[in-house]
Amino acid sequence: MSNLNYTRMISVNATPEVAYAAVTTGFANWWTVPDKAIQRVGDQAKFMFPPGDSYWTLEAVNLDPGTRVEMDCVDAYHLHAGLPPEVEKEWLGTRIVWFIAGKDGHTDITVEHQGLVPSLNCYEVCEAGWDFFFVSSLKAYLDTGIGQPHHVPE
Repeated sequence: MSNLNYTRMISVNATPEVAYAAVTTGFANWWTVPDKAIQRVGDQAKFMFPPGDSYWTLEAVNLDPGTRVEMDCVDAYHLHAGLPPEVEKEWLGTRIVWFIAGKDGHTDITVEHQGLVPSLNCYEVCEAGWDFFFVSSLKAYLDTGIGQPHHVPE
């Protein structure tokens, strides 16, 4: 792991199998609703954040049940007011790796977003987003069954 990539670790009261499901087929419970589940290597899922047009398409490149999930960003369109137009494609070519390890009755999950580094225009916004959705929402979902996924304001 690079010390420049966005990297965080959480410890949850869930099995490695449940944690693995959350970062493959359970994104809607803690992040946002994708158009498809990630079930096999090669699967692609588009993650949108309505009501805007921003999205990221992630492709599964390594799925090791209960221990590791790797996804490459193969399409990106990130709009964010106040940031330069280059932000639109900054995730393109990045890789998100989830490391899952059962330990003493709990599970540690580390996410490393390879290529999401402080020199990117979107880094602070994306860091805050991952901190909320991974550190807070995923942890809450795996500990209590209730996450805080993105939703369209009513």
